Amino acid sequence: MSLELWKQNGWLREHKTSPAEVASVLALVDRDLADAAREEVSTDWRFNIAYNAGLQLATLALYAAGYRAGRGESKHYRIIQALPLVMGERFSGICAYLDNCRRKRNVSEYDAVGTISETEAADLLRTVQELRVDVQKWLQQNYPELCSHEGQGEREPQ
Repeated sequence: MSLELWKQNGWLREHKTSPAEVASVLALVDRDLADAAREEVSTDWRFNIAYNAGLQLATLALYAAGYRAGRGESKHYRIIQALPLVMGERFSGICAYLDNCRRKRNVSEYDAVGTISETEAADLLRTVQELRVDVQKWLQQNYPELCSHEGQGEREPQ
C-alpha cells in the first residue's frame, strides 16, 4: 500500500507541517520520555507515557511526509502502520513492536491494572528513545527545512 492509497481510503488526510509544529511535537516527545523514566510513576503509566512518545514520533514522520491520520477508528493503528511507508522498510520491526505495545497499552489503560512488567516499560522507553534519535536524523536528512525552528521568533539583542 502507498500513502496516496491510504488517503484515497480516508485513512489519511493531507497536512502541511511547519518547523514550529515539528519543534512542538518533539518537545512533547521529550517531556513524555522524561516522565516515562520517573520511578515514582507506576509501571503501567510509564509504559503508557512511553507509548505516547512513540506514537507522537510516528505522527511527526507522517506530518513531515505531508499527511495526518484521518478521522474515525483505528487512528493509532494507522499512524503506527504508516511508519515504514514514510521512513522506509527498515522501520517495519519497530512498527510491529509499537503495534504490540498499542494493544498492551489498551489493556493497561482500560481493562486491568498491573499488566505491564518493569522490563516491558523499560524496553519500550529505550526503544522510543532510540526512535527519537532515528526520527531526528531522518528529518534532518529528508526535511532539513523542518528542523530550522531554533531561534525563530526571538529578537536579536539591540
